[in-house]
Amino acid sequence: MDSNLFPLPPSHFLSQPRPSGITSPNEGRVDTTTLAAHDFDVDPRTGFMPPHAPIARLEGEYGAWEGVLADACNGGFRLGGGEREERWRGRVRELPILSIAALLESEPHLRRAHHVLAWIMHFYIHTLRVDEEIRIPPPITLPLLQVSREMRLPPVLTYSDDVLYNWAFDDDGDLRILTSFTFTDSESHFYLTSARIELIGVKALGVMQHTLDELFVGDLIARKRITRFLTELAGVIGEMEGELNRMFGGCDVRVFYDEIRPWFQGESEEKRWVFEGIELDPGLEYPNELGGPSAGQSSLIHALDIFLGVHHSNSNSPDDTFLSRMQLYMPRHHRNFLSHLRVQSTNRSLRAWVLEAAAADDTTQSLLNAYNAAVTALKKFRDAHIVLVARYIIGPAAQARANEGQSQSDDSNRESQSDGSRETLKGTGGTHLARFLKSVRDTTQGAVIQM
Repeated sequence: MDSNLFPLPPSHFLSQPRPSGITSPNEGRVDTTTLAAHDFDVDPRTGFMPPHAPIARLEGEYGAWEGVLADACNGGFRLGGGEREERWRGRVRELPILSIAALLESEPHLRRAHHVLAWIMHFYIHTLRVDEEIRIPPPITLPLLQVSREMRLPPVLTYSDDVLYNWAFDDDGDLRILTSFTFTDSESHFYLTSARIELIGVKALGVMQHTLDELFVGDLIARKRITRFLTELAGVIGEMEGELNRMFGGCDVRVFYDEIRPWFQGESEEKRWVFEGIELDPGLEYPNELGGPSAGQSSLIHALDIFLGVHHSNSNSPDDTFLSRMQLYMPRHHRNFLSHLRVQSTNRSLRAWVLEAAAADDTTQSLLNAYNAAVTALKKFRDAHIVLVARYIIGPAAQARANEGQSQSDDSNRESQSDGSRETLKGTGGTHLARFLKSVRDTTQGAVIQM
């Protein structure tokens, strides 16, 4: 990867050393008031992706975890399971309850532990029969909840487990996936598409910071530079959209809906998860965030919203806190980055500055056009995501209902039923899918400045 995507001075916060350890609970608050704050785990070459391949295996006593995960990945396990999957779950129940003390000084090792334990848990849960109670055994409950407490992450698969920290280099120097439920080409393509979008977004992070730096000055030269930066940002978001649209070329719709997506599902209201053995560590709290991985957990998309001044909060919407909740599933350093960006964008609001400039000077049309182009590019990216979700989730769900004899023969009844079911169909993060995506897209469109 090109390390000169956007050269930054050594003192810049994006160029600061990456955190290699974890902070104690009393050291968790990060100073986000200055550009010197650097506890963000954001790299100027790779953005929210780590610049080096994640640890692929834990050694020593933790090899027991790695062994059962490898057997699950290589076993061709089926959703709902059978005798083979039950024998594997028996091995999981018989694992020793391991201390995580040896992992505490290494952030990369804690990441790998969360990855391994969360994947084991999802394999365990989703190979149970649908009528079985979901009880997670102590050898997984205790270390997973303890690692999650240290990482300040929910004890469930997240976007970072599936995408950010789920890759290695193959012999040709290209990215490949480390862990997979099916090891189908479709599942690999699904994860790697998100990873490539993250890498394209690196350029957007540099553009955002350069723009915020110019806002400090705010003169005519800065206005010209910001106009150029926003035009560039629109192009970068367009590249992200192009990569998203390439999902169709490598991920089979049926394979995704029937064989891949069910593994991602988190806890549901109808079927709660029981964490056996949690009482053995009085410091653990029962988890209340178990939604599973979601594209809404990408820090990159949240950063674009914050920078452009796109506000999704709506007190009249039941989904108004969904994006805020999704930040709980992000690596905490990335949450710190978003907090820092939010402070910068509040103190020097790009949107407010463009509005003020446009109102005061009718020669700023190029600036206004550039800002609107960036917002429109983000709206088009969300349009593409809605099309993707319709193709991979909403359409197959409707077809599955029809195959089960749930469709109506009358066209008007069928349309009514389809509309109603789309409102209740949920994404892997637990949100009402179609309603939420359309709301976010419309809010983005609403950020376009009309003069």
